[in-house]
Amino acid sequence: MYKLIPYIITAIFIFSQPANAKTFNAKTFKLKNDMQVVLIENHRAPVLTHMVWYRAGAADEEVGQSGIAHFLEHLMFKATDKLDNGEFSKTVKIFGGNDNAFTSQNYTAYYQNIPKDRLEEIMQMETDRMQNLKLTDEVVNPERKVIIEERNQRTDNNPSAKLREYINNALYINHPYGIPIIGWRSEMEQLSKQNAIDWYNKWYNPSNAILVVSGDITEDELKELAEKYYGSIPTKPKIARIRTKIPPMLSEQRITFKDERVGSPSFQRQYLAPVGNDKLEIISDVLGGGSTSRLYNRLVIQEKLATSAGTYYDPTNMDVTSFGIYISLIAGSDLSKVEAILDEEIALLLAKGITEDELKSSKSKIKASSIYARDSLQGPAMIFGRALTNGFSMDYIENYTDRIQQLNLTEINDSVKLVFNEDNKPVTGILLSKNKETK
Repeated sequence: MYKLIPYIITAIFIFSQPANAKTFNAKTFKLKNDMQVVLIENHRAPVLTHMVWYRAGAADEEVGQSGIAHFLEHLMFKATDKLDNGEFSKTVKIFGGNDNAFTSQNYTAYYQNIPKDRLEEIMQMETDRMQNLKLTDEVVNPERKVIIEERNQRTDNNPSAKLREYINNALYINHPYGIPIIGWRSEMEQLSKQNAIDWYNKWYNPSNAILVVSGDITEDELKELAEKYYGSIPTKPKIARIRTKIPPMLSEQRITFKDERVGSPSFQRQYLAPVGNDKLEIISDVLGGGSTSRLYNRLVIQEKLATSAGTYYDPTNMDVTSFGIYISLIAGSDLSKVEAILDEEIALLLAKGITEDELKSSKSKIKASSIYARDSLQGPAMIFGRALTNGFSMDYIENYTDRIQQLNLTEINDSVKLVFNEDNKPVTGILLSKNKETK
């Protein structure tokens, strides 16, 4: 009985929430130089997550310079007018915090988790490197070797990552999402100091950045500090982000990749999908969202052909996104049978849709997840930064849970055909061992 108490309390909390309640109650304002600031208050402890997001990622790179966005992310930890190489992160650690950065197709972000009383010093350092990064060949050339080695470890020596790279390249025809974020090795080897400087000068300015602060601070306190440090930086005109169009996929594509390092075979399938579709999130959850989903139940529990099976759908992407399916097979399983079962489940979804009980369960799961997200500092900051840099609004994020609760069964089942239809051909990837036979 005692083990059930947390779940009972959570259920009471979930279903007692008023309709139209905002998920995070975040606030936003603009500085005089047009930089957007987002505040997510959380006063449980005197700590903060401070993040600066730039609307610039791998999909914004010029032809022939793949990897430059990620390369500059590394170089941003080098010297400025005020800091020596590596001093930024060392200082954060002295404060008792931690920091890092990451690059995606559509953004680059830098974060620090710190005690509240160190925020002003963090802002001083962050605004310094937004304006005064000092790049020399002595700094750039060794770091280029670092990112190439990162590609070796994370992609070239990882069969699953290689397969994902092949699938993306086949799925996103004539679109920059088909180019790996880390870059093609042949182009990474040619990235220069001037490439990095040009990228920095083009994209790293206040009008192209979003400051997200989550934690123990009020709006008045944040406004004062943000205007003092970020608001004083001269801005530049906003840059149009150009995206090419993906032509129709006329036939299904299949990629088989064999590698001696593969233990058990795996299967992936990706479809192009529209962005920002709440109904597809429900469909993904029912079909492959965890151990209660249809695919997991059929392939793992009933048929015992796989160790895991699931789906994923990324709604807050720019332009276009994907609906993906993954299956990790038990060694010796019949791959053709696994794929036949998958096709059966998709056909069943098209013919009959999801059930009312599945819809209720999925809605409850999503609402609970949104509530749990409030317990984190960095989690909500990630949600807002990612969505806003991809062109979504504050209301899209805040009203997400309420929108999900208002969905009805008919509109969800009608949306299955947005992904699974004759004109939307998938890319299927199969990973096998060179040393083992698979049926």
